[in-house]
Amino acid sequence: MSPACAPAAGLPATAHPPTVLVLRALGLGDLLAGVPALRGIRRAFPRHRILLAQPPGLAEPALATGAIDAVLAAEAPGRAVPSLGHWTGPPPDVAIDLHGNGPASRDALAVLRPRRLLAHACPDGPPWQGHAHERSRWCAFLRGYGIAADPLDLRLPRPDTPSPAPGAVVVHPGAASGSRRWPGERFAAVVRCLRAAGHRVVLTGGPDEDALVRAVAERGGQRAGDVLTGGLPWGELSALVAEASLVLSGDTGLAHLAVAHGTRSVTLFGPVSPRLWGPPRSPDHLALWRPGPPGDPHGRTPDALLMRLSTGGVAAACLMLLRPARDRPPRHRPETARVLH
Repeated sequence: MSPACAPAAGLPATAHPPTVLVLRALGLGDLLAGVPALRGIRRAFPRHRILLAQPPGLAEPALATGAIDAVLAAEAPGRAVPSLGHWTGPPPDVAIDLHGNGPASRDALAVLRPRRLLAHACPDGPPWQGHAHERSRWCAFLRGYGIAADPLDLRLPRPDTPSPAPGAVVVHPGAASGSRRWPGERFAAVVRCLRAAGHRVVLTGGPDEDALVRAVAERGGQRAGDVLTGGLPWGELSALVAEASLVLSGDTGLAHLAVAHGTRSVTLFGPVSPRLWGPPRSPDHLALWRPGPPGDPHGRTPDALLMRLSTGGVAAACLMLLRPARDRPPRHRPETARVLH
């Protein structure tokens, strides 16, 4: 066993309760995809205090999972590994790397001298499953250490906050990277189609996406009250999605939130396949995808596979899901996610 992964020796006894520190300092979609693993950890260590090292702006959704007790603020640009040097407590009893599969994230935890370290990069770490779905990959990682985790254990409780637009179709045109951002004019065309069919449509975006949201609203003929800019507080955003009739978005955090609340969703994929990040099998979730060689998920311009999705096809998928379940066409083949090519 390497020094980074070896149990620390000669450390004083820790104060009660014992502590588990989990590193997953990524975005909202990553957090929600990691919920099944976090809940597996919660069940495996019921008497431990579980802390999640992640961006402080995601503290509310992290606590809403019921899987952790507190957040240790930790973030770095992009998807880099943050420093945990501001940890002030005694060494964690258990440290778990859910951030990545390399030595950088392992070593960020190892410097805290945990009594036990679980990481892909440790000699006893389970093999990295590069082609597995994100939820399944981290559950399999934990199972390699004898910790049971269910990839479908991902639902969030309904928030107490009232929705700003109950029953509306929520359209979220933004994404963290340009390669996963379907053009705004295409979103606007779908918005016009949904409104023409009699549906109320609400546009939303992150704190840095106001210009995009306003541009889509102007092209789509949205009234001002149905344009939610500035990035909603977590409670309102969660309630908006939980009470929506449908969520239309790219491969981003809001798609995972729709799944977490059991809200019908249409998600536009490219350059990454929905078999890696898409919704679980359900008649209420459609993953739109044109198969092809994967591209850069962090690129600046819309991916070629994403651009192959037409406005007519996306609008038709939304209108199909908005019909009562009994009126929808039957499914003909089982799939991990309902993927419409």
